[in-house]
Amino acid sequence: MIVQNRSFTIQTPARQEFFDITDRVTELITESGLADGIAVAYSQHTSCCVIIQEESEDVTYYGTQLLLQDTMNVFAKVAPPARHEGQYLHPGPVHIRNAAELRDEHPSWGLNTDGHIISSVLGRSETVPVDGGAPVLGEFGRIYFGDLDSVRERSRTVFVTLLGR
Repeated sequence: MIVQNRSFTIQTPARQEFFDITDRVTELITESGLADGIAVAYSQHTSCCVIIQEESEDVTYYGTQLLLQDTMNVFAKVAPPARHEGQYLHPGPVHIRNAAELRDEHPSWGLNTDGHIISSVLGRSETVPVDGGAPVLGEFGRIYFGDLDSVRERSRTVFVTLLGR
């Protein structure tokens, strides 16, 4: 039985963006020797997500797959981008004060409520079957990590748990 926990980091820009992590997850499966089982890709970041979606092939000027941009466009109608204090209840004055005093964060960094809402809807993990040493994603399926926090550049960590034989 193989049980391994791995991780890798992604540098993200100061905008909502998705990153194709399929090849990296596949590499981790290969390196582990896992033939059959599951791979779980997970983000601990509460304004990020991990999803499986079709590869769109066409991209925006920023390089965002069109289907993923469409996803962000739809969610922008449901949870409009946070642009000013008071637009959402979060972050409140206690959160802003604690962020500044305890974590040396600028108050504008709290304008990411939309990212938290979208993350909670899309989810922060995906479980993928592994068969014959490869992830089972279908013909067009890809695994994407999304950073939905648009207020600053970040270093994000993706955790992958591999389980099986």
